[in-house]
Amino acid sequence: MDKILVTTDFSSNSKAALRFAIQLASQHKFELTFFHSYYIANLTSLSNPAFADYERKESNKIQKKLNQFVESVYRDMDVVSINKKCVINSAVLTDSNIREYAQENRFNFICISTRGSGKLKKIFGTNTSSLIAHSIVPVIAVPHNYSRSEIKSVIYASDLVNLENELEKVIDFTKPLKAKVEILHFNYPAEITTNKNTIDQLVKKNSRHNIKLHIENVNLADSLISNIEAVIKRSKPSMMIMFTQQNRSFFDKIFFSSNSANYSFNAKVPLLVFNKI
Repeated sequence: MDKILVTTDFSSNSKAALRFAIQLASQHKFELTFFHSYYIANLTSLSNPAFADYERKESNKIQKKLNQFVESVYRDMDVVSINKKCVINSAVLTDSNIREYAQENRFNFICISTRGSGKLKKIFGTNTSSLIAHSIVPVIAVPHNYSRSEIKSVIYASDLVNLENELEKVIDFTKPLKAKVEILHFNYPAEITTNKNTIDQLVKKNSRHNIKLHIENVNLADSLISNIEAVIKRSKPSMMIMFTQQNRSFFDKIFFSSNSANYSFNAKVPLLVFNKI
């Protein structure tokens, strides 16, 4: 059974990740682990035994708070909670704590909420942007205002490099959900013309998985972000999938280049990011 590590800091915004993960688990047998990273500093003159006792009591309170927080989301969604765990783990740095726990315990995905709109760290929040940039485990970033809905369609934004291997991962994720896949690629004037026949053959080979190819010329008057947002507005997908480090060009054009730094990006749909090693 695939496992998802769902992070929360007990904020209202963080409930979005819980809602999305619970929706995923309602469409496929995912095991959900709800995770809270905490750190209790000894800022007093307590002796080591006294502080250890204080830390134990505070940890018990945090564990109880997590259990209640998770159950409240299930109740609000009118869903029975099964195949789930609630885990707290102490560390100074939240993002590395999440990454290490997910990797050591062989999770398939990390699910975390975003903060809303703005530039990279404002879109995702510091912890989420760090996870996207560094996590070996794929990260699902869920907009803070996500409302539960069935996952029916996915846009896979691609530069068409290493398409066959990437598409295999996309299908592994979408097939159990019975979601259709739209491969989205933007052609740039300076780029070599895409070998559409080869790609069409690959799409045809996987036609049983309800895949279609969408190639369009980029509108140079707008940012790449705006081009993607326009497609999302038209297609209304349930979520989006990207791969990083495809020589990093495609992802960088969106989030890290100097050109895109001047633009705001509204995270409107959940984003699954696979990080190539």
